[in-house]
This record gives sequence, C-alpha cells and structure tokens, in this order.
Amino acid sequence: MKQTAGKAKQGRRRIATIAGATAVLVVGVSATAVHAWPNRGERGARTASTTPTPAGTTPSATSTAAATTTASPDANVSAGTAATTSSSSTQEKASTTRGDVIANLFEWNWASVGKECTTVLGPNGYGGVQVAPPQDSVKVTWNTHPWWEVYQPAGYDLNSRMGSEAQFRTMVQTCRDAGVNVYVDAVINHMSGADMTKDGATSYSGNAYSAMTYPGLYTKDDFHQASDCPTSSGLVEDYDNVKQVHFCRLSGLEDLKTESTYVRGAITTYLNKLLGYGVSGFRVDAAKHIPLADMKAIIDGLDQTADGTDPYVALEVFGGKGELSQASYAELGSVLGLDASVDLKQAFNGKIASLKTFGDNLIPSGKSLTFVMNHDTDRSGDSIQSKDTGSDRLATQFVLANDYGTAQVYSSFTWAAKDDAPPSGSDGMVTDTDCSSSAWNCLDRDPAVLGLIAFRNTVGDAAVTNWSDDGSNLISFSRGEKGWTAMNNTSAAKTQSFDTNLAEGTYCDLATGGAADGSCEGTKVKVAADGTASVTVPARGAVAITVDSLV
Repeated sequence: MKQTAGKAKQGRRRIATIAGATAVLVVGVSATAVHAWPNRGERGARTASTTPTPAGTTPSATSTAAATTTASPDANVSAGTAATTSSSSTQEKASTTRGDVIANLFEWNWASVGKECTTVLGPNGYGGVQVAPPQDSVKVTWNTHPWWEVYQPAGYDLNSRMGSEAQFRTMVQTCRDAGVNVYVDAVINHMSGADMTKDGATSYSGNAYSAMTYPGLYTKDDFHQASDCPTSSGLVEDYDNVKQVHFCRLSGLEDLKTESTYVRGAITTYLNKLLGYGVSGFRVDAAKHIPLADMKAIIDGLDQTADGTDPYVALEVFGGKGELSQASYAELGSVLGLDASVDLKQAFNGKIASLKTFGDNLIPSGKSLTFVMNHDTDRSGDSIQSKDTGSDRLATQFVLANDYGTAQVYSSFTWAAKDDAPPSGSDGMVTDTDCSSSAWNCLDRDPAVLGLIAFRNTVGDAAVTNWSDDGSNLISFSRGEKGWTAMNNTSAAKTQSFDTNLAEGTYCDLATGGAADGSCEGTKVKVAADGTASVTVPARGAVAITVDSLV
C-alpha cells in the first residue's frame, strides 16, 4: 500500500521473518463452474492449518474449518492433462487442468483484466487473478496520478481509475466464464491521507470529501483521534508497539475505528457487495494495523461466495512480534509470503542451492501466498525487482515448480520513479494494457512461465523429492513421479546427467515450448531406462518435463 508522499514500509525489517499479508481474492460469478483446486499436500513439517477451499473449488475431505478461518486457494489440482504453450499461440493451447496459480495484474484496468482472463489466464490453466482496489479513491491534482491513489479510499463506490462499476462487474463475469477466480485488493484500514483532504478535494467518482468526513459514509467519530494514539505526532513510530500500530495513523492516513460496530458494518457491506458480484475473496491491505478482534469480526460478517463457500482472505502483515506477527494473523486466513520473497532474493543473488529447504522455516505452506515480488517490494528492493528480468523469470519458475505456498505471478507496468503512474490519460484513468509495449511487463504470459504453470498443474500435490545441486547455482528436483525440473542461475548453459525419477521415454520440455498437436515445440529430453537424462539447462533458464509431456 502507498500513503501520502511515499510508500510506507510499515516498519518492515529486512530479515527472513518479514511477512506481508496480501490477499488476492475474487472471482466473477457465472453459470460456468470454476475448476476445483484440491488442497495441496504438505511435505515434512509444512503441515498447514486446515482451511476451507476457495470459492468455485471442490473442498477436500479436510477443508472444513472453524468460522474464523477463511478459504484458501493454496491447493494444486491433481495430475491431469497439462497446458502446453509457445510464444506464438498461448491461447490456442488451452489447459484441461485448472491449478492454484494466481496472476497479480497490478493496476490493469477492468477491460484489460477481462481480456487477459479470456485469452491467456483461462486457456493456460491459471486459477485466479488479483486485481487493484476497485473502490473510489483520491484524485491527485498536483501530480500525474501516482499509482498509490487507489490505496487512499474516498468512499466505497465502485467507480475508480480502473473503470466503472458496470465494467468491474463485466470483468468479474468474464473471468468467471473463463474459469478464473478474481481476487480483490481491499483497503479497509483507513481512508485518505491528511494531505488529501483539503477543501475542494474530489474523488474519481466526483464526490467531495474533507478531513475525516466522507458524506453518507464516515464522520469524525468513525476515526481514531490524537487522544487514541500514544505518540505526539499521531503517527505510527514503532511498528512493534501494538497500540501505535492499531490506533495511530499509518503514514498520515486517517485510521478507521474498526472496533466500532458501525465502521465494521460499513466495511462488510462494501465487501459483501463485491462478493455478491462474484468476487471470491480479498487481499486485505495493511491488515496488521487492524486489531485481531476487529479483523475477525469483519471476516465473520462476510457472506459466502456465489459458489457457497467462505471467501478467501489473505492478510498483509509486515514483520511484527506476538499479537502483530504473521503467525497471529494466520489464525484468521492466509498471509503474504514476503518472507519467502526475501529468501528468494538472497538465493538468486547468491546460490540457489540454498533453496533446498525453501519454506521449511516459514509460515506453513497452506497459509502462504508465495510470490517473487509485489508492487511494494518491487519498488522497495526488498525482493527481486521487475527490472531484474532474468532473475525475475527464473525465480518465478522456481516458485511455480516448488511445492511451497499458493503461487502468484506478478505483472504490472514498467516504472522509473517509485511514484510513477500506470499508463493513463490526463484524467488519471488507466489505459488498456498493451503487452507489446515497453510500458507494460506481462510476465504472466511469458511462454517460459506458462510452461511451468502447465508443470505445476500436472504434478499437483506431489512433494519435492530427488533434490540435486552443484553446491552453487545449478539445481534439479522431482515432484514425486509426475515431473522433474532443472534450473540454472548462471550466465552460461550447463550440461550434465540428471536423475529425473521418470520412466524411460522422450519428453518435451515445457519451459521451451512443450508439446502441441502431437509434436514437440520444446527441447526434447530423452530419459533412459534407469531414469537418467543428459540435459543442457540454458543460462538463467529452466528445463521442466512431466508425465504429460511424454511424446
């Protein structure tokens, strides 16, 4: 989330225990059934707390949870026919297997999200899409509409810089029809910043508002006041201090009194409206700044999804101890895997052999939304950044191939300065995404990434086994007897013999094109009777084969 003059770090510490809880959530409603995401099995100590499956999915035998626990999309589909793709025609090679992978299309407008669901995400086996906050927000007049406008609500109308309420509903329906769940970024901890409430301020919906006054929604009594906050500045100064974090302003943002029955009701009314439109869940922005009891009450007030399931909720929680920790908030739902992002950056900037134990010391797999980066860490540098194109792609392939967490793939717009706006008109309205333009970074449709989605959807919940590495930057591992991959984090191709744990035969590499119409468009990998294969792994690249890529 972004505040007034710059993105607040919420006291994030640059250590492996950092955690953020962002929940991607939301799926459009439609008569078309959404494919099931069975619960992913945990390996070793990664036993996750039991959570219901997300809307539009088929619950497993262990998917019933307490009322305070929310649905989780952290579940891969069981083995089936995987998607195969190439750079020339991703949409023509539709996957028959739907997985748990979520595309984070950061600040794409509604029309562009719907089109991506139809032409890329659905046909290639994505299970969900995370979209920008859809509520009304501040409209900056002194700048070129920075990206963080949408993280400063001015009301809960659904007319935003991404499009109108009607366009939002159409997008949700379109994605639903494509078999893709939609997950909404929900900003409910606060309203706008103190410097955004000057006389004459108007929102994207054209509504006037002023300090702690949002006509028809909130008045001064609905916000925490200076007397509630122990700091003289009225701001959060110590992000490990419970009272400051919960009752002071985060970077000057007007902090909602979420202990109020009225405020909770206004929030749940907004979220339930989204659920009524077919949304399947929420990423809750700045969830660490909402007391646990308040967050629980809000979650408990949510309606079921259009599929009759509890909505998925993923909470943004950076760092923190005790009551403010990831572990505490994970009792309510999933949390963002920001700690995993830190580990990935360290590994890909050093030795990826260290990823052998990836996830073992993190939040349980079933509670983690795992990604290489999000919009915050891309700008802060706490993770690999989108500008690191080679590492970005390969690290994303690793997340997709590994068995830890629910995998998310980040696509956004390119930026030079941290406050840069997405491509927009002079009125701030975001223009249609053009993936052929250098203004956009569309990693979600990169053929090498799509190949690993096919891999993930085939291997399902098979555990990581058969790990091998050179002690540095060449690794390989199997997913049971369903798939095998090798990854090379160096600037030169590497050739050697690997134990694939697969049956004898010729397989088509999914990372370089896969198989289509009975022919191999990727590199062929010949596995001998003893399960070994001599493979050349490209520089900063991967090779991935599955039982479904046997030709």
